[in-house]
Amino acid sequence: MTTTLRPTEPLQRAADGALSRRFRVCVNSRPVGGLRLCTHPTFPSVAQIHDLSVDEPDRRRGRGTVAALAAEEVARGWGCGQIEMTVPADAEAALRLATVLGYVHRNRGMVKPLGDTPPELPAGSRSRPMTEAEYGPWHEHGEVGYIHDWTSRGVPEDEAVAKARADYARLLPDGLATEAMVLSVLEHEGTRVGTLWLSVSRETAFVCDVETDEAARGRGHGRTLMLLAERQSVAAGRRALGLNVFAGNTPAERLYDSLGYLPVSHTLYKPLL
Repeated sequence: MTTTLRPTEPLQRAADGALSRRFRVCVNSRPVGGLRLCTHPTFPSVAQIHDLSVDEPDRRRGRGTVAALAAEEVARGWGCGQIEMTVPADAEAALRLATVLGYVHRNRGMVKPLGDTPPELPAGSRSRPMTEAEYGPWHEHGEVGYIHDWTSRGVPEDEAVAKARADYARLLPDGLATEAMVLSVLEHEGTRVGTLWLSVSRETAFVCDVETDEAARGRGHGRTLMLLAERQSVAAGRRALGLNVFAGNTPAERLYDSLGYLPVSHTLYKPLL
């Protein structure tokens, strides 16, 4: 039996050049599932597999594997150099499939439920709003680090730069005065030790960026910054706090696990040679 992809619609091309197309997964012309392939909304060279499914009677027969490989060929034809997929944290079969096909973890999304009582900060620690004088250097430093996060995972530098600039401009259009964005500095015994960027624009608050200053690392201030994020989220009426952590950031992953964050999704990627 032969498993193939068959388009169910013409190739869709958005005004910005982004591509997308839906396919049926077929076995000898018999439909057994489907998927949607598109290019990344920010990275033109990265394709994304969405909604890959195989009907129950045809599962565990390699249909999904062949369909994903066929999607890679389509993505190569679109000129993409990388492909990615995001799967729920509890989708063990999808994670196994991605691993078998050579995908590696890029990042995982995590969420922590919050109660009504904000946690206390350790003695000697306090937060204050970021100042205008601090904002410019913080912004520049954050963009540089964000660009590196993407280029170190195979995204071309020009696309990574474009994404960093676009994301910061979209999320912080008014700088420190941007509504629903809380930018804070953590001090310990009067000395600055780190920064926190928290978004409370949605029902689930989100840690956009958190960093302990280099000279203050290894002293527990990262944990304090995350407790501060919880305090600010509860104060804003939010009862859940989310974040993304890039794979390979082992200290951060251990910290979030120890604080009770639960994985909700995994994003994996693969170079298309």
